[in-house]
Amino acid sequence: MNKVADNLLASLGGRAYNFSPGPAAIPKAVLEQAQDELLNWQGQGASVMEVSHRGKAFIALAEESEKNLRQLMSIPNNYRVLFLQGGARGQFAAVPMNLKDGYSSADYVHSGFWAKTAIAEAKRYLNVETVASGEDNNFLDMPDQDTWQRNPDAAYLHYTPNETIGGLEFPWVPNSGSVPLVADMSSSILSCPVDVSRFGVIYAGAQKNIGPAGLTLVIIRDDLLNRESHFCPSVFHYKSQVARESMYSTPPTFAWYMANLVFRWLKAQGGLEVMHKVNSRKAAKLYGMIDKTGFYQNSVSKAWRSKMNVPFTLKKPELDSTFLAEAEQEGFLYLKGHKAAGGMRASIYNAVSEQQVDALVSFMAEFERRYG
Repeated sequence: MNKVADNLLASLGGRAYNFSPGPAAIPKAVLEQAQDELLNWQGQGASVMEVSHRGKAFIALAEESEKNLRQLMSIPNNYRVLFLQGGARGQFAAVPMNLKDGYSSADYVHSGFWAKTAIAEAKRYLNVETVASGEDNNFLDMPDQDTWQRNPDAAYLHYTPNETIGGLEFPWVPNSGSVPLVADMSSSILSCPVDVSRFGVIYAGAQKNIGPAGLTLVIIRDDLLNRESHFCPSVFHYKSQVARESMYSTPPTFAWYMANLVFRWLKAQGGLEVMHKVNSRKAAKLYGMIDKTGFYQNSVSKAWRSKMNVPFTLKKPELDSTFLAEAEQEGFLYLKGHKAAGGMRASIYNAVSEQQVDALVSFMAEFERRYG
């Protein structure tokens, strides 16, 4: 094991370097606090998983978590925050069902695997127009916005700011005009500041930058709460969930609790401006290693490269299995690329430290020295 990796693994208390795309790494300090409180949360004599979600203690937690998220993201007062279930895939259906009334179609941007999945689901509920696609260029970048064929009468414009599998990230927020902008921020939320006021709806699965799987955040502007279709299930009905403070049904209490611990941790780090700087440095180091000699390759246009999910291939594909086996032996986990993309992928969400990225870069340099 190289010295950088060896020393860092020792400091992590035997925990591996977790580069999983999701469920992803959670800050060690958060896990330790959850461990300390697991059997007796806030003097309740029970775990947070065992108390009533309508009891005073959990209601206080729910209120704090919303307050913390609002502070972190500077969410305006005319937006509601929901803590739901169903994942981003659930929102692929919930968005059109909640925003459809009075509209016959919605505009979607096709930027890769997850955008394609969202488009396919939305087609079950309304007409979908693909206003821009990166498919012709294998999603290595996206067309200039002035070429997008947008409908000014669309129910909304949907896009995926960061594609977890392909490693493409929008370097700008689309201008949707008077049409509400909807974003699936599952793999980019809380990684950098966002001007929430530019969006009609933001949604995100929790299992990347928020906490464990099972929780889904939805941030929605007030004026969009009266556009649901008649066939929208009550559990996915935004207005009903707002009225019941995200507790129309029993919420995922442990995931909600963990999310609040992550929000606290992010505030303690200095907030999203600080995280953005750290994440930018991490990505620069990893892409710098990939671009250094040609032994490693990433084909996404540099302006469109993701800061959260870094796919790469080897110049000699026959070395893929060797790379992954040796990486795992050194404590680097979940570097295998998605089956739709192949190769390798390092997901470097907020909980992956800069030192862990340094260790990965060191391993990659040593691997190239031996096999290049």
